Amino acid sequence: MDIVILAVVIAVVVLGVLGGLIVGSRRKKQLPPPPPAAPDITAPPAEPHVGDEAETPREEPRRTIEEVDLPGASAPVVVEEPPTEAPAIEIPEPTAGRLIRLRARLSRSQNALGQGLLTLLSREHLDEDTWEEIEDTLLTADVGVQPTQELVDRLRERVKVLGTRTPEDLRTLLREELVTLVGRDMDRAVKTEPEDRKPGIVMVVGVNGTGKTTTTGKLARVLVADGQSVVLGAADTFRAAAADQLQTWGERVGAYTVRGPEGGDPASVAFDAVKEGKEMGANVVLIDTAGRLHTKTGLMDELGKVKRVVEKHAPVDEVLLVLDATTGQNGLVQARVFAEGVDITGIVLTKLDGTAKGGIVVAVQRELGVPVKLVGLGEGADDLAPFEPEAFVDALIGE
Repeated sequence: MDIVILAVVIAVVVLGVLGGLIVGSRRKKQLPPPPPAAPDITAPPAEPHVGDEAETPREEPRRTIEEVDLPGASAPVVVEEPPTEAPAIEIPEPTAGRLIRLRARLSRSQNALGQGLLTLLSREHLDEDTWEEIEDTLLTADVGVQPTQELVDRLRERVKVLGTRTPEDLRTLLREELVTLVGRDMDRAVKTEPEDRKPGIVMVVGVNGTGKTTTTGKLARVLVADGQSVVLGAADTFRAAAADQLQTWGERVGAYTVRGPEGGDPASVAFDAVKEGKEMGANVVLIDTAGRLHTKTGLMDELGKVKRVVEKHAPVDEVLLVLDATTGQNGLVQARVFAEGVDITGIVLTKLDGTAKGGIVVAVQRELGVPVKLVGLGEGADDLAPFEPEAFVDALIGE
């Protein structure tokens, strides 16, 4: 019995020791968190005193609202764009004697027509075969059948009367006859200064590809060079680049350009251009019309409409037909159709420097009964020259 009691006591002691060890280990593992550090407490501002405890207020310097620097919004960053420079106004070359200065541009016509005729006329015997060659030379140069026959008949008669034929005599003879054929007495001035009003009104017509818009721009330079102020009307509204091209020409010489929407009514643009010219006191209004195909008769009627609408302001003083000198007889067909649609008063021959067919000057004048007033002798800005018969013939036959 004593042994059992002893064993129970030992077991209780052992269990107590083991329990103490287990509890101790758990306490080590679950340590309590450290106490939080005491926060920094800022003392509240002192309460204002009242009654007997209040202090006498001290005088402090004060500023008006105007003196207080108020925070303002940040100033916007201004990006300065470079100033747009207006295009420099060019001063065109004077037109007086311009054809004489450009006479070398007629070298192809000179070789084919002028020098060819001189060579044939200088032969010792002028038989029928030679006269036929002279006729062929004139026809090849697009002089035309009737003018060619007239010239050959006069040359035959004068050579027969002349007898001796020195080179100087032949040159003088040929010069006189060609000047007569070209037309010495035709009025070739471009009518831009009516006596009773301003501005003068000029319409420029022609088919696509003849250089019509370029010619209008060059004509503006001719008029500016002669001291006139110009307004341009971009009535070719069916070609996208026409108005831009014409405006560029105008800006170079200080001419104002009136334009309308692409595909708009050409007559409306022409009407507005004349109205603007009146208000600005311009000397001349140049109207660039659409470059129409001459085979479309309805389009010829439209040119007539443009002219009629413009004449609600004032009569049109000039209708200039632009022809490509290199087209030869086709150019005469164009001239005939345009003359039926609009009253042509003058002709501008372009690209005369690029052809041997200088006789087109004679043929087109005979076809329409109106003079060649201007000729284009190159692609330069000042290569449009007033037509002068004597200077033209001198360029053909050479020195």
